[in-house]
Amino acid sequence: MRIKVTSESTCDLSPELVEKYNIGILPLYVVKNGENFLDGIEITPQDIFEHVAAGGEMCSTAAASVTNYIDIFKKLRQEYDAVIHVSISSDLSVCHQNAYLAASELDGVYVVDSRSLSTGVGHLVLIAAEMAAAGASPQEITAQLERLAEKVDASFIVDTLQYLYKGGRCSAVAALGANLLNLKPCIEVKEGKLGVGKKYRGSLKKCLVSYVRDRLEGRDDVDTRRIFITDTGVSDEIYGEVEAAVRACQPFEEVIHTRAGCVITNHCGPNTLGILFINK
Repeated sequence: MRIKVTSESTCDLSPELVEKYNIGILPLYVVKNGENFLDGIEITPQDIFEHVAAGGEMCSTAAASVTNYIDIFKKLRQEYDAVIHVSISSDLSVCHQNAYLAASELDGVYVVDSRSLSTGVGHLVLIAAEMAAAGASPQEITAQLERLAEKVDASFIVDTLQYLYKGGRCSAVAALGANLLNLKPCIEVKEGKLGVGKKYRGSLKKCLVSYVRDRLEGRDDVDTRRIFITDTGVSDEIYGEVEAAVRACQPFEEVIHTRAGCVITNHCGPNTLGILFINK
């Protein structure tokens, strides 16, 4: 049985991984100066940074429409026996709802709510592709993804609150206070929603290493097959320190570095970095 696995651009998988696992990617929209741009195709994270640095207004993001999903699902069903779509958390976007409505009009299309974002979604996408390649049925794959969705650990350290503030996601007082105190909050995904966890203080490198140790050190309930380190652009030195800390804490078989797409970039700003893995 030929199964195609798809997701939105918010899964933040690299082009190399998308090609290796034959993943179908549906780009979301970034709205800049009132114009829509396809994430990763017509606009890049660097474009957003340069726009904001030049004094431009914050961009916004928009979901793919039901029609967008119907079009891609229909096309893929002509070539594949089934399509499994893994969406960003239904509590963070209407993408899941739109994909579900599109799938309800077609046969052989299955939609899974990842309850996550970024490479938290990416984890489930790769697992789905691996299971499909091994001959699992669509029903077996979706059941496994729904079980694992509750076990994905997704979080990020945000270097500056300015993007969250400009985007209306935190108050001016909170942003000013964090900047004055040199605080870097951990943004966590819990039950499909975003929340603020521990707040770290100090240099970005120090905060990130402490964050990695807090989330991984001394634990025996971490699935060590794969971990993503996903960022919106950090220096090679900082990334090297983070990867070393990850490897020192847990014996991961795969440590995959990816660059976040426009959605995470637009909401979190530069120098954001997260580790995303699955709990046993």
